[in-house]
Amino acid sequence: MGKPTGFLEIERQTIAELPPLERIKNWDEFKEHPADEHLVQQGARCMDCGTPFCHTGLLVSGMASGCPVNNLIPEWNDLVYRNRWREALDRLHKTNNFPEFTGRVCPAPCEGSCVLGSIEPPVTIKNIESSIIDKGWEEGWVKAQAPKKRTGKKVAVVGSGPAGLACADQLNQAGHEVTVFERADRIGGLLMYGIPNMKLDKRNVVLRRVKLMEDEGVKFVTGTEIGKDLPAKKLMKDFDAVVLCTGATKPRDLPAPGREFKGVHFAMEFLTGNTKHILDTDFDGSLPEINAKGKDVVVIGGGDTGTDCVGTSIRHGCKSVVQLEIMPKPPMERQPNNPWPEWPKVYKMDYGQEEAAALQGEDPRKYLVMTERFVDDGKGNLTGVEIVDIEWGKDEQGRFVPKKVDGTRRTLPAQLVTLAMGFLGPEQGIVEELGLETDPRSNYKAEHNQHTTSVEGVFAAGDCRRGQSLVVWAINEGRAAARECDKYLMGVSQLP
Repeated sequence: MGKPTGFLEIERQTIAELPPLERIKNWDEFKEHPADEHLVQQGARCMDCGTPFCHTGLLVSGMASGCPVNNLIPEWNDLVYRNRWREALDRLHKTNNFPEFTGRVCPAPCEGSCVLGSIEPPVTIKNIESSIIDKGWEEGWVKAQAPKKRTGKKVAVVGSGPAGLACADQLNQAGHEVTVFERADRIGGLLMYGIPNMKLDKRNVVLRRVKLMEDEGVKFVTGTEIGKDLPAKKLMKDFDAVVLCTGATKPRDLPAPGREFKGVHFAMEFLTGNTKHILDTDFDGSLPEINAKGKDVVVIGGGDTGTDCVGTSIRHGCKSVVQLEIMPKPPMERQPNNPWPEWPKVYKMDYGQEEAAALQGEDPRKYLVMTERFVDDGKGNLTGVEIVDIEWGKDEQGRFVPKKVDGTRRTLPAQLVTLAMGFLGPEQGIVEELGLETDPRSNYKAEHNQHTTSVEGVFAAGDCRRGQSLVVWAINEGRAAARECDKYLMGVSQLP
């Protein structure tokens, strides 16, 4: 695969990005368009490794190792190396409905399990993936392909995030009439409102794919919440099958004193409001109601959502931004208890931290801290966050718990706090209406690769079934649920 000696001759080089202080001036994507020769060289680094762990899609120590949609990575790396881009695109689409999404927002577990990565920096798989699909769109190779025959079966997909879109795409290609219901005013779910525009362009990337699906026959209904605007039981009467892809949208709260003060918001309130505003105003430079301009911002929680809150606050023109994490700072290199091909739990700076460091002179993250309470001005307006350092130790039952460090309590200035501490599962309206069984974490109960719920004809996929996870896992689940739904409708399925 690739050039036999490429990994010995060529160093890893990722796609160039606009400098942090330049890119924070707008909401545009900031990765620069690479020359073909750059990608040919990077594709040449792919080894003939015998067992390509990059596309295994296994769970190792509870984390993804390799690509969850089993992308044929060595094959399209080799095709790019040989300048056979059209064939590379065909290989990519065999396993991934939306490589333009994953190529932008996926954390690339494929690179974490790259065999070359066990001894050298891994192949730039994510960059190559996004470049293949971008070239496909530019060259006009990505075209609407409506199914030649229809089955006469109707399927309702509830939720238009990555799981819902992948499921709808697959079922439509199988010939079923598919209608996707979305409660927001735009299609895309997490892709539209959960991820900022500079990370995933809405008009030129997300809505471009939605338009293609419409041209292929998928119907989209926005502004309709199932279980509220339209009963879930009516869907079961009007459609031959229903697939629930509602996401895990119930945020984890922080019940600290002062939580009710004005200025404390869930991260998704902040991010959704911002993206909706910039789209509604056509990027005119105005700010949404919840904004960070001139404010000291504290982001509580890490992960992608925390990073997105940091990057968004900076673009609003915040006075300062601090990100609090209860866990310790990761090591600079893999530790013995985190061997390859596990996901490397090492220190890195994502785009938001890079931008904050460029403005403030240091990484905005503070590790091993716990929020004690929120502070106000006496009138209910947030003015600060009281924090304390913690250490992790075992309690009497042997469980690891945080222990406060004496003498470390202090107050950070804050007029805006965003809570980015993850999600607790799907909202329960549909569960109650249909009498669905749930698992101990309140997710819709349905086995992976079967996706059948306790109600006949109702399937579940994505975060609402597995819990908060990656976009690429949602696509995996949407595809699998489509296959099982197709089997239910037709008795057999040719879907992969």
